[in-house]
Amino acid sequence: MGRGRAAGGALSAARAGGGGSRAEPGRSDPPASPRSMAGLGGGPAAFGRCTHAVVRALPESLCRQALRSTPGPEVDFARAEREHQLYVGVLRGKLGLQVLELPADESLPDCVFVEDAAVVCEETALLTRPGAPSRRKEVEAMKRVLESLNLNMVEMVDENATLDGGDVLFTGREFFVGLSKRTNQRGAEILADTFKDYAVSTVPVHDSLHLKSFCSMAGPNLIAIGSSEAAQKALKTMQQMSDHRYDKLTVPDDAAANCIYLNIPSKGHVLLHRAPEEYPESAKVFEKLKDHMLIPIANTELEKVDGSLTCCSVLINKTSEL
Repeated sequence: MGRGRAAGGALSAARAGGGGSRAEPGRSDPPASPRSMAGLGGGPAAFGRCTHAVVRALPESLCRQALRSTPGPEVDFARAEREHQLYVGVLRGKLGLQVLELPADESLPDCVFVEDAAVVCEETALLTRPGAPSRRKEVEAMKRVLESLNLNMVEMVDENATLDGGDVLFTGREFFVGLSKRTNQRGAEILADTFKDYAVSTVPVHDSLHLKSFCSMAGPNLIAIGSSEAAQKALKTMQQMSDHRYDKLTVPDDAAANCIYLNIPSKGHVLLHRAPEEYPESAKVFEKLKDHMLIPIANTELEKVDGSLTCCSVLINKTSEL
């Protein structure tokens, strides 16, 4: 992918500690360091490695009080719980990850969507400032559990900044940050300052809740992308902003483009993707990935409140001792 002018922006490192200093335009392309070669995605060779997952139980308040972009049918709580338990069971039982499960909090109806509360790369965790004020307290439990893993903690304290983890796509080489209703420029700048080893580019998101509502990484160099005009426009922006040429996997359904890629030593390439009964045509595309262990996961209920597969876990690769 050659780099050119795009609707998105490129960030050099901004100052996370203070008020509103803007990052200068023009991307920083940092040299590779020993630290950037290890960890979750740390360098392309290690992309997708994972030892731990943070998840959270569903509160019953999710059914009526969770935020949703459009009105629709009520969540069937019993079915949502079954689907979530299967999801957690795959991470723990099938893939052998150490799963840290936070309890539900009825005062936080969206708390199952832990991805939005933190961005973890290698041994550093950025605690976000979610764009929806009702979700800000979700970060407190996330802080405690990540501290227990002895990660380097960075807190987003700037009251002008908002960032949802669902807007952050890490490719193993760089970050793309969606500028959406939930994430703003200042939030992207603080992320750039936190993860200085990586280039950070911004991508406008207009018709979806988050950047990863229509894209995700499906492999070490492979971007899964939906077919909608908005998704394809965002992909073009990412292509223009990047110095690297990524492969793409286009699926008919935007929601199905949100999948979870893991590189598990005993399993190889693993991909959790939406179930064939939900998105049959997109499932056929995933089935062409012959080098992957494919694990279909149903997400019919949480999708009603804008939930995707990546939303429900924070994946961590601990390379140092606890």
